[in-house]
Amino acid sequence: QVQVVESGGGLVQPGGSLRLSCAASGSIYSFYAMGWYRQAPGKQRELVASIGSGGSTNYADSVKGRFTISRDTAKNTIYLQMNSLKPEDTAVYYCVVEYYDRDSTWGQGTQVTVSS
Repeated sequence: QVQVVESGGGLVQPGGSLRLSCAASGSIYSFYAMGWYRQAPGKQRELVASIGSGGSTNYADSVKGRFTISRDTAKNTIYLQMNSLKPEDTAVYYCVVEYYDRDSTWGQGTQVTVSS
């Protein structure tokens, strides 16, 4: 079973930046995709960004131009660089590994709070 470990959350002021990391115990190339979801209190979990095994990326409209997903294939790690953060970005951010058989593995989540 692949293990997924997230890090990098915290408290930041509006307009600030944070970088999340997600390390997987298996090879990125064996996964269909990896990505980040978030869930704010009282709201459904939503896709933030994803990166496919070939490197293609996908973003939610709400984060386009502010967030960047990237990966280090040597470390089997993906990153989410979050700039120009807004209070509405406050949520628990989850890393997910998606497999070709449509199964998935989720991380434990990391809290991101944007507040002055």
